[in-house]
Amino acid sequence: MKKEQVSLNKYISSSGFCSRREADKLIDQARVTINGEIIMSAIAVYPGDVVEIDGEPIRKTKQRPIYLAMNKPVGVTSTTDPKDRSNIIYFINHTKRIFPVGRLDKDSDGLIFLTNDGDIVNKILRASNHHEKEYIVNVDKAVTPDFIKQMSNGIPMLGTVTKKCFVRQEGSRRFRIILTQGLNRQIRRMCEHLEYKVVSLTRVRIMNVELGNLPVGKWRYLTLPEVDKLNEMVAESSKTDNSSSKSKVAHKAEAAKVAVQLKKETKDAEAAKAGKKQAVVKKTDEQQLAEWIENSSAPSRKKSTYAEFRNGKKNKNKDIYADKPKRRKGDATASGNKAVTPGKRKGPGSSAKPKGNKEFAPTQTQNVKQYIPKKKSRK
Repeated sequence: MKKEQVSLNKYISSSGFCSRREADKLIDQARVTINGEIIMSAIAVYPGDVVEIDGEPIRKTKQRPIYLAMNKPVGVTSTTDPKDRSNIIYFINHTKRIFPVGRLDKDSDGLIFLTNDGDIVNKILRASNHHEKEYIVNVDKAVTPDFIKQMSNGIPMLGTVTKKCFVRQEGSRRFRIILTQGLNRQIRRMCEHLEYKVVSLTRVRIMNVELGNLPVGKWRYLTLPEVDKLNEMVAESSKTDNSSSKSKVAHKAEAAKVAVQLKKETKDAEAAKAGKKQAVVKKTDEQQLAEWIENSSAPSRKKSTYAEFRNGKKNKNKDIYADKPKRRKGDATASGNKAVTPGKRKGPGSSAKPKGNKEFAPTQTQNVKQYIPKKKSRK
């Protein structure tokens, strides 16, 4: 019984309904049922189970897989989305249900596979299997040796660096490139990074299958030797993927270990910094306390002048007990005020308002008293 069970997405793809990736989307959208129950995860399917998509039963029948090679024209999208009327399925209009293997940009043309074999799709798409895809690219300006060197050594994009690849100049503005990755719009992004713009991009080979003289917009069935070689090349894909998965797990574990160590070091550094700061603050408080005791024990001899008091300021550096030179009439003040000439009276009772001159400061009582009116004696 255990050997006869199969995963739900594989069951759907092997029936020819769609690829495994599309099957996973259908499962997530709650459109798949097993024996009348809605399934939200890729569980196992056992013999006798009835699998339905949108209420339509899927019958797993033994049929010969279909493998097509098509020269996709520009403007056709490599998707099965029925809302997109320019998709490749509508363009081919095949009698059997098929789906594209991978993607080719709408603005690009060239070789693309279509099949109803869901198993081979995932094996081909796994970048870890180093399956080659070859392209001919035309750009908007002359290709230089430095451009070829940088393209072949790897270009930073999408948070990573592209793998080293084969790049060869084919003309003044044309080059050939062989990739083993499938990053989104990879070649176009690589060229944009080097300030080149792709004018045309054609895929001429996928693994062992070449585009050849197939006209644009036409398709053909793969030959038996091509299918046999294709299956032979992807036979070890599952093993390669497992080893790749193990390396990914090990890489994640190592990254997590480094992250924990970094977090610990950061925490220790913050604790040390906080302890140092606390010690500095404590020392500063002691100094401030000593200064406060010293200042509070001595009598304060600092007072503000009238001008500073009037302007909302306090002059802490002026000592009223300091010896001050006597000022005569007609002399300019030390602060730069105009001299008071004889005959011009300023002070209370005059039209002129005091502007904060030192002669009217409250500390100079001898000058203030002269403006206090004397009481008239009664006779």
